Amino acid sequence: MWVGIDLGTTNSAVAVFDNGAPRLLPNALGQRLTPSAVSLGDDGELLVGLAARERQSTHPELTATAFKRYMGSQHVTRLGKREFLPEELSALVLKQLKADAEAALGTEVTGAVITVPAYFNDRQRKATRRAGELAGLKVERLVNEPTAAALAHGIQQHGSESRFLVFDLGGGTFDVSVLELFEGVIEVRASTGDNFLGGEDFNNVLMQRLFAEFGVRFGLGRLDENPRLQEILRAAAERGRRALSQAEATELRFVWNNESWQLPMTREEFEKLAEPLLARLRDPVLRALRDAGVKSASLKEIVLIGGATRMPLVRQTVARMFGRFPSLGPDPDEAVALGAAIQAGLKARDAALKEVVLTDVCPYSLGVEVADRAPDGSVKGGLFEPIIERNTVVPASRVKRFYTMNDQQRVVNLKVFQGESRITAQNVELGLVTIKVPPAKAGEIGIDCRFTYDINGLLEVDVAVPGTDRRESLVISQGDAVDAATDATAIAKRRAVLDALKVHPRDQAENAALLARANRCYEENLGDVRQDIGQWIGTFEKILEQQNPREIAEARGQLQQLLDRVDGETFL
Repeated sequence: MWVGIDLGTTNSAVAVFDNGAPRLLPNALGQRLTPSAVSLGDDGELLVGLAARERQSTHPELTATAFKRYMGSQHVTRLGKREFLPEELSALVLKQLKADAEAALGTEVTGAVITVPAYFNDRQRKATRRAGELAGLKVERLVNEPTAAALAHGIQQHGSESRFLVFDLGGGTFDVSVLELFEGVIEVRASTGDNFLGGEDFNNVLMQRLFAEFGVRFGLGRLDENPRLQEILRAAAERGRRALSQAEATELRFVWNNESWQLPMTREEFEKLAEPLLARLRDPVLRALRDAGVKSASLKEIVLIGGATRMPLVRQTVARMFGRFPSLGPDPDEAVALGAAIQAGLKARDAALKEVVLTDVCPYSLGVEVADRAPDGSVKGGLFEPIIERNTVVPASRVKRFYTMNDQQRVVNLKVFQGESRITAQNVELGLVTIKVPPAKAGEIGIDCRFTYDINGLLEVDVAVPGTDRRESLVISQGDAVDAATDATAIAKRRAVLDALKVHPRDQAENAALLARANRCYEENLGDVRQDIGQWIGTFEKILEQQNPREIAEARGQLQQLLDRVDGETFL
């Protein structure tokens, strides 16, 4: 069985295509969204999802969120005494989604289509693929999030040629894609974005406003001096941002040092604070239109996806950009997973789906490092020479010829880079190809360098010296040039380590999430309310000890209602 997975910064979801339509699968809590959060419980058990996210403010040293932003890097997150790479934390989320899907479907899930931000570079995409493999999934394909959302939006059902712009502002990333539909083909004309712009950044401006108001009173010079306070303010900012999506004004509330603090916030003030972020939305839109060679007036629809597009200030900004209101289709939090399921159905050749061909583009330019000799004879090195330009439709194959720089040169080193800067030091290095050349005067020996980039993000570099039998090649399949057998062995070892972690029982997930929420509410409140919550927790824990499923279910429902009265409904 194949499923579609939206591995998000804030929330993730899994969906399947069956009975002629995509549908989201519930997790152990019966919810369709699973927070992308991992935590170690007090007893060392691994918690994933809502139970983990509820511990973020009470146990920041044992909880990780927003790790998708570090995919493809060697950023290490320490949870207690354990250390995790971003792809390992992502693998734990994927593993939970896989288990939830298998429980809902009653069958084993072996393969998945996983979505990634359109502006993810090669290393980030390969790290996502590795995360899937670590979770025990065969990753059938990586699909760009805007493309998946377009499928869920149903643009493939438009009968004539049409152009669409997908505006995807999620929890941690921002993507813009221009798509063109013609004769059953969805062609991505251009993709741009910002991998560090999303709902978390809008939360951050509210956090900074809170800290500016109260930080001095707390005796702190920087917010990151106290991780516990940082997470408490983050939760207050998140709730405040969501409230401002529904109302013109709210109060940012939190408890610190056994005191209750609040700051009034209006939608107008929030928009003023967020002006620098709103300004950053404009450039990727303009670049996507420019790279695609289309005018905004020729777009049939502007499609909004990503939870952060619920903010009125974002929708107003988009409307001002295009001079018209954007289209509202499926739930912006669910569209990507639904589209991934449609793509999984296409891969499985589901009879209910009309054949749709998806083309994609290379989001970044790929090239090599070169040196340039000035008229005065001086040499400037470290320059980037693109071979496959960004937004080239893939699969693609391009070749360029380079020449030796020195007399009697015997070796040429071609460093492979990905990026847009003219200076290679500001781009991402992917690998190195070394080839021997016949000695001759500078500029007499040519080297043909061919790049071949396929739909799965595999880059093959072939280097040849014309007129000779000298050839070298390099396959960059994991963001770095690696031996496939060695990499498979490393993944198997890392999977064994993750599998050895003690995972909290799935059938107790509801209880764990509710207790984590209750403990957070206890810390966030004061006085009689805190005392009441403490009594509720004690009563519920006693009922858990009796291990009577009927009594536990009844008590869980009662505690849920009590917490909703104090805390409001749980947000995802």
